[in-house]
Amino acid sequence: MKKVICKVEYDTENAALVAKKTCGEYGDPAGYEECLFQSPDGKLFLYGKGGETSPYPCETIKRMSAAKAEEWKNA
Repeated sequence: MKKVICKVEYDTENAALVAKKTCGEYGDPAGYEECLFQSPDGKLFLYGKGGETSPYPCETIKRMSAAKAEEWKNA
């Protein structure tokens, strides 16, 4: 997935997967998956997708600071 945020393109195809979290079972409408990626130039972003009642009813990308990414990994 690609998304431009503040004139910066984030692309899951060209980034390295750093960490992944899954909540719920496959097919669960409230289940979702979050993947932390790092772009080739070092920018961190979170990719989320899930069921219709999850926090990610549509695929989305959110940029993250290093501090927020570390907090997310430790949660």
